[in-house]
Amino acid sequence: MPYLADAARALLLLILANSLPWIAGRVLGRRWGAPLDLGVTFPDGRPLLGSHKTWRGVAAAAGGCALVAAMVGLHAWTGAAFAALSMLGDAISSFCKRRLAIGPGLDVPLLDPLPEALLPLLVLRTSLGLDPTAVAAVAGAFTLLDMLASGIRRGTAPAERRSRS
Repeated sequence: MPYLADAARALLLLILANSLPWIAGRVLGRRWGAPLDLGVTFPDGRPLLGSHKTWRGVAAAAGGCALVAAMVGLHAWTGAAFAALSMLGDAISSFCKRRLAIGPGLDVPLLDPLPEALLPLLVLRTSLGLDPTAVAAVAGAFTLLDMLASGIRRGTAPAERRSRS
C-alpha cells in the first residue's frame, strides 16, 4: 500500500506543478508575467521558449508544490525541487517546439507531458519512494490526464478535436 501512496503523491505533485502556472495566468492575467526567456530570440529567429513560459508560473508551481508536499508528508524542499524540475522539462519541450515552428499553447502528444513528468520523477525518485515501475506508471497516468486536460483547456474533448481536423 505505501507504493500506491508514494505514486499518488508524485502524481499529485505533477498535476499541481503543471496546473498552477496555468491557473496563475488565468487569475493574474499579464501581471507578473515576465517570460522565462526574457524575450531572447534564438539564431533561427524564433523565441527561445516563448511568452507562455513565465517566472510567475515557476513561482506558482514551486510555492504550491512546496506547500502541498509538506501537507502530504514530504519535505517542502522536495516539492519545490519537483516543481522546478517539472518546469525545466516543460521549458525543454517549449524549446523543442519553437525549433519545430510549433506555436505557443499548441499541444504535441508526448513531447509536452513526458519531459515535464520524467525529469522530476527520475531525479527525485529516491526522495519520492518510487521504483522504476512506479516512475513509468506515474508518467503514463500523467500523460493520459494531460491529453484529457488539453481538450478541456481548449474547450473540446480529444475525440472532438480529431474529428474537426
